[in-house]
Amino acid sequence: MSKNQKSKEDLGNFSKVYGKLRMMANGSNEVNAIRAITNQTIAIRKQVIDQKDYLNLTQQMTQKVSLAPEVTFLEPEVKKRDKRVKKASLKKGDIENDPPDQVAINVFMELRGSSTWDDVLMDIFPKLPIRHINKRIKNVRKRGNIIKANIILDDLKLLAACEHIINIEGSQSVLTPPLTNFTFGTKHRPRGSTLSSNLPNIKSENAIIGIIDVGGFDYAHPDFLNEDGNTRFVAIWDQGGDFRPAPSATWNEYIEFNYGSLHTQEHMNNAISASGTIFAPIHSIEPQSQQYPSSHATHVASIAAGNSGVCSKADIAGVLISLPKEDEERTKSFTDSSRISDAVDFLLKLAKDKGKPIAINISLGTNGHAHDGSAAVNRWIDNQLTVDGRCLCVATGNAGQEKGVTPDDFGFIMGRIHTSGKIPNKGLSVDLEWHVIGNGISDVSENELEIWYQPQDRFHVMVKPPGAEWIGPIKPQQFIENQQLIDLTFLSVYNKTYHESNGNNYIGVYLSPNLNTQKIVGIKAGLWKVRLIGDEIRDGRFDAWIERDDPVRRVENFWNFPSFFSETTNVDDKSINSLACGHNVIAVGNYDTENDKINISSSQGPSRDNRQKPEIVAPGTNIFAANGFSGPDELWTRKTGTSMASPYACGAAGLLLATHSGFTSMQIAGIMKRTATPITGLNYDWKNDTGFGNLNITACIEEAIRFQDFKDITED
Repeated sequence: MSKNQKSKEDLGNFSKVYGKLRMMANGSNEVNAIRAITNQTIAIRKQVIDQKDYLNLTQQMTQKVSLAPEVTFLEPEVKKRDKRVKKASLKKGDIENDPPDQVAINVFMELRGSSTWDDVLMDIFPKLPIRHINKRIKNVRKRGNIIKANIILDDLKLLAACEHIINIEGSQSVLTPPLTNFTFGTKHRPRGSTLSSNLPNIKSENAIIGIIDVGGFDYAHPDFLNEDGNTRFVAIWDQGGDFRPAPSATWNEYIEFNYGSLHTQEHMNNAISASGTIFAPIHSIEPQSQQYPSSHATHVASIAAGNSGVCSKADIAGVLISLPKEDEERTKSFTDSSRISDAVDFLLKLAKDKGKPIAINISLGTNGHAHDGSAAVNRWIDNQLTVDGRCLCVATGNAGQEKGVTPDDFGFIMGRIHTSGKIPNKGLSVDLEWHVIGNGISDVSENELEIWYQPQDRFHVMVKPPGAEWIGPIKPQQFIENQQLIDLTFLSVYNKTYHESNGNNYIGVYLSPNLNTQKIVGIKAGLWKVRLIGDEIRDGRFDAWIERDDPVRRVENFWNFPSFFSETTNVDDKSINSLACGHNVIAVGNYDTENDKINISSSQGPSRDNRQKPEIVAPGTNIFAANGFSGPDELWTRKTGTSMASPYACGAAGLLLATHSGFTSMQIAGIMKRTATPITGLNYDWKNDTGFGNLNITACIEEAIRFQDFKDITED
C-alpha cells in the first residue's frame, strides 16, 4: 500500500468516488487478481498471477471457506492460530510501482448537466488516439446523464479529476440463488393458471415476457413448446457464453451489446429439430454457458410464461447473467448490477423491434447503497420505465427471517442485514454488533457495512475488532484506507457528507482479508462493533445494511457464509433488496397460499425514504413449475422464495399489457395495488411485509378493462 500522502486537490477529486471503489483502487494488480476470485464486481484483463500460484490460492480459499463444524452462530468464538504469520511478509502491493492497470471494473458516472462523454474524453485523454482509448474504456453506454463503462482501476484518478464528472459509483454484486440444490421432480404436469370465464379472451401472444436470471433456460422443455413443437423463446442472450457470436455480431443494430452469445429462435428450433435426426441432446447442439439441473431461470420463466404459467402464449426472451464456468475463469467475469442494466436495455430494445409491449422479471437482487432508489442502477432502470408498454417486477429478496424457528434453524443469518436507530443528542452513541462468521475462525470474503443518515447531522465512527481496542474516531470528511490491523485484516472506513447520489451522509466500513500469493489470511471471525457518536444532532436517525454473500456453494467446496447483525442490533424492516427500491419497478413479496400468510423469509419494506415497498405479494411458496434440464420423469418441481412470487406478478403484468399496450409500469403497479386482496385478518392498509395484499389477476384485468372505458359526460 502506498505511503504517499495525497494532495488536497487529489483528496477533493477522489471524494466523488464511491468508498468501495477507492478501497479496491488502493490495491495492486496482484491483490485485486486474488480479490476477483470471490468479488463479482471486478475482473482481470490479463493474467497477473502465475497459474500454479492461482490454483494454490483457489485451494486455500476452498479450505478456508468450508464451514467449521463447531461454529455456533449465536455466539461465534474465535480460535487462536497456532502460528502467527509475519505481518511484514503480507503487505499489499506497492501501487506506485504496481498500479491496478490490469484490473477492470464496471462503473456508473454521473455527468454535469451540460457535459457530454466526448467532453470527458477530451479532458482526460486529449492526445490519445481513439483506438487506444477504446482499449482502456469499454462498453460505454448512456442513459440520461449517467454513463456506464468498463474501465481499468488505475484510470479512476483521471476520471475523478475530470470536471465534467460529479459522481463515480461502482456496480453492486448480484445476489444469486443456489446454482444446484436438491429437488424432487415429477412427471405429473401442474394445472395451468385459469382466469374467470366472464373475462374477454386475452391475447397474451401480443406481449413479451422477459426473464433476467441464472442457471440456464431449458427452451426445449414441454412448458415452452407450441403446438408445432417449436420453442416460444424468441431469443436468449447468454452474457457469459461463447458458443454463438454476441448480439452485436448477429443483429447489426444491437451494437451496444458486444459480449456473450445470442441464441436466436431459429438456432433453438434447429437444435430441437436436429436432435431427433442426429440422436444428440438438444442442449448439446445449442448449449448455454449455464445448464444446471432444476435451473432457477427455467422455473421462473415457467411461472411467468410457460404453457402452464400465467401469461401462457406470450413470446419469451431470456438473459442469463454471467456466471463463471470454472475456477480458472472466476477472475474474468462480472456478476454485477451493470450486467442487470445491460439485460434490461437488451430486452426493451428487442420488444421495441418486435413492436410489442414487454413485462420483465428480475428474481435476483443487490443489497448495497441507500435503499432509496438513488443508486445508479436504480436510476438507470427508472429512466427506462418512463416509456409506456413496459413493466418490470423485482423479487423483494429472502431476508425476512430474524429468529430461528427451531434450535437448529439458522435461516436468520440471511435476514439480519438491516438496523436503524436514532442518536438523540450530541455526545451520545449507539453500538452496532456485527458478527463475522466465515468458517468460524476467519472469513476470506470481504465484508461491507453501509450507514446512511440525514445531511443535517454529523456522526463520527469507531470500530472495534474482536478482542482488540477501538479504532478511531473517524470524523465527518475523514477516512482510513486499507489500514492493516494486528491480526492482518485490512480495515477501510469512509465518513462522507452530502453523498453525490442523494445528498445524505454516508459511512462505509469495509473489512478485507490479507490477499497475498504466499498465504491468504482471512478476516478475524467474531463480534465486530461499530460505534456511532453524535457530533451535531438535529434529526439523529440512521439506517445501515450489510452487503453480504449468500451461503451457497459456488464451485466445488467453495462456500460463502455471510456476516450478520446480532439479535439486539437487527431491526426487522427495510430488508427489501436495493434493486427493488426503484421508483418505477414493482416489488413483490412471497405469499404462502396454503397457510394464508407471508412466508417467513420474505423481505420487508419500506424503502429507506419510506416509500411503500413491496407493492404487493404473490404466491411464492411451494410453487409447481418446470424442472429445467432434467429427465422425462422429472419435468416438474416445486420451489419457494420471492423468486417464485415475482414472475407470477410479471405474468399478470404481461396480461395487462396484452389488454392495453399503453400502460406504464406505474399504472400497472397502481392497478395491482387497487385490486389486491388483503391477507385474512388484515385491512386494505399497506403493511411492510404484505404490501397492499395478495395479487388478484382477475380483478386486475377487470380494472384494466374499466380503465379503457373513458366517457365524455360534458353537457351540450
